[in-house]
Amino acid sequence: MTVVDQHHGVSLRGAAFWKAENKGLAEPRGSKALGESAERSSKHNRQVALAIPYWESWREAAHQVKRYAIHHLPELLEEFERNITARGVTVLWARDAEEANRHLLQIVREHNVKTVVKSKSMVSEEMEVNHVLASVGVKALETDLGEFLVQLAGQRPTHIVTPALHLSAADVGRLFAEKLGEPFTTEHEKLTDIARRHLRQEYLRADMGISGCNFALADVGAICVIENEGNAGLSMAAPPVHVVLMGIEKVIPSIEYLPLFLNLLARSGTGQKLTTYTHVLFGPSPGRKMYVIIIDNGRSNVLADPAARSSLFCIRCGACLNTCPVYRRVGGWAYGWVYPGPIGSILTPHLVGFEEAGKLPFASSLCGACGEVCPVKIDIPHQLVHLRHRAVNTRSPVRSPFERLIWRAWAWAMSHPFLYRLVMGCVRLGVRVARFLPFRPGPLGAWTRARDLPPVPPRSFRAWWRHHKTRYLQAASMTPSPVRHSSNATSS
Repeated sequence: MTVVDQHHGVSLRGAAFWKAENKGLAEPRGSKALGESAERSSKHNRQVALAIPYWESWREAAHQVKRYAIHHLPELLEEFERNITARGVTVLWARDAEEANRHLLQIVREHNVKTVVKSKSMVSEEMEVNHVLASVGVKALETDLGEFLVQLAGQRPTHIVTPALHLSAADVGRLFAEKLGEPFTTEHEKLTDIARRHLRQEYLRADMGISGCNFALADVGAICVIENEGNAGLSMAAPPVHVVLMGIEKVIPSIEYLPLFLNLLARSGTGQKLTTYTHVLFGPSPGRKMYVIIIDNGRSNVLADPAARSSLFCIRCGACLNTCPVYRRVGGWAYGWVYPGPIGSILTPHLVGFEEAGKLPFASSLCGACGEVCPVKIDIPHQLVHLRHRAVNTRSPVRSPFERLIWRAWAWAMSHPFLYRLVMGCVRLGVRVARFLPFRPGPLGAWTRARDLPPVPPRSFRAWWRHHKTRYLQAASMTPSPVRHSSNATSS
């Protein structure tokens, strides 16, 4: 799947890591604001977690609930459909983004929709909803402040919770001055007021509202949407038609578990005890229409891989992004699709295919920080290793017959002392010569664009040991032996 940004014509194909135009992980470079904001959010998350003695119990409980939900997904989805349909909601099923867009366009035609207001939805990013609606002459406006900013700038979200994390106050001030004709300012309150004034009337004029879904409650047939700005509530309530876009993994068994996830999601995502608004929708208001489009779009591929299935536990808090040193350095766009950071590295290959995104599992230092902060205890580091194994054993950009040959030759050489000494001698010579080459081809060039070659030691360990072996063995023989206790000694 290749996604094209219509504003810039940029092909966001798979993952941008290791492409020829990139110079290692330094490019594309995340902004200074992104790195600082991610660090601040991660620090706040750690402080919140440490202040709650039962935090780990919450994480384990949430893990078990999501585990049950994913293992009983067909039954829970059917229960959810049955219960919410009884409340007057139309439920539509979509195998992929294309089918979901067909459903959406049918709703648009049926209700003669000309303008749409959207609250933040990652599934809508998968579907390219704004571009699809624009293709039939429908204006779609993002109402989440961060999404509004990146839409105004002709960009894509760089984070799944805070889409404009990469923009500083000065960036936003310049954007509003250029696009909206507003006087330049960097005061947060004034910037928010500008956005509010430009968005307020759009809710009343819109023919349809689109929202995502944080949790689908199977036992009562309801949708839960959480937010901080109030825009989602207005997008869902003001227009006469409301469409919910929901991934199949969003369902949980019962409303009984909702407080648990609300506590974890808010604290992991933004450090709040609870988000400002929590909406639980049981159906449409009188005289209005409500649709729920339940979307697979590759999630069945995750279900088919038992070792990767727990990645569907994700509640989209963004904690793994904030703590990831790679994400902080390169930003969200480097990951090439909707989901950046560690969660994107384990989800995207399943959703768009290993041929497109097989590089992403390698876009990690495997430091393990992402697994430590995940509120539903997804073992992201081990999943990264698992997907690396899959990537090199299936059709993907990292499956290289030449590399396989190199590793087999390395294993053979390491098994024979003479060959080992010969190969290491060649390596030492090669490192010395490589620094004088006018060009560095292939993997050597990719590795050294952002790194210096390591210095070559004056001699190998084997040569050093031959020179010093006698002295060290003599010193060892002169070391007193440990005192031996007599057989009748008592032990304390």
